[in-house]
Amino acid sequence: MQETTKGEIKGILFDKDGTLLDYAKSWMPLNRKASLMAAAGDEDLAARILEATGYDAVQDRVLPGSMLAASSNGEIIAKWCEFLPDVVYEDLLVKVEKIFQEDGETAAVAVTDLAVLFDRLKAKGLKLGVATSDSEQGARRSLRRFGAIEKLDFIAGYDSGHGLKPTAGMVQGFCAAMGLSPHQVMVVGDNLHDMEMGHNAGAGLKVGVLTGTSERELLATLADHVLESIEELESVLG
Repeated sequence: MQETTKGEIKGILFDKDGTLLDYAKSWMPLNRKASLMAAAGDEDLAARILEATGYDAVQDRVLPGSMLAASSNGEIIAKWCEFLPDVVYEDLLVKVEKIFQEDGETAAVAVTDLAVLFDRLKAKGLKLGVATSDSEQGARRSLRRFGAIEKLDFIAGYDSGHGLKPTAGMVQGFCAAMGLSPHQVMVVGDNLHDMEMGHNAGAGLKVGVLTGTSERELLATLADHVLESIEELESVLG
């Protein structure tokens, strides 16, 4: 695995869901509501489209690497539309985005006191950013009430023009905005898409966390470090 020193890391790019926010507590209520709306109240159909995008009802969890765990909202809705022949993709995407943004603002559960953690990291001179497969507006709304937005230097969603994970675009956008090189950036996330994004961009460190949908063994295949949560992040920085 790649090693770096704390002095080389000048910026941290966080995934949002499963990393800053507890995935199951924040997103499963939204996924259920959105799927039921998409299925026009048909509970069996709603269950099928959730299953098709990665929800395991027996285990009551979203599977690692599944669409719900890692794909953009647009990709998820495109898959749902395969089960909904009378639904127009663009119309459904707008309706689902509305649920994700409006309900997500109150449903979000942070894994720790984000404002306090960000203050400590900023005190070290670090630039902080978010790279999410959610929309940029959804990210801003779900993080706003934690006092986190004003402490972030960069926020990118799937619709911000930097491409989708696991391509390198969001890391490159963060580097360009902050005046950093990829080897000066730590990428932090809860699934392999995040680690692959960091790898593809040449990030200095890739750190996996266990507050999302992936298990330690899976993340360890690509991550330089795997932590219980971002609360342990400063142990990596030194």
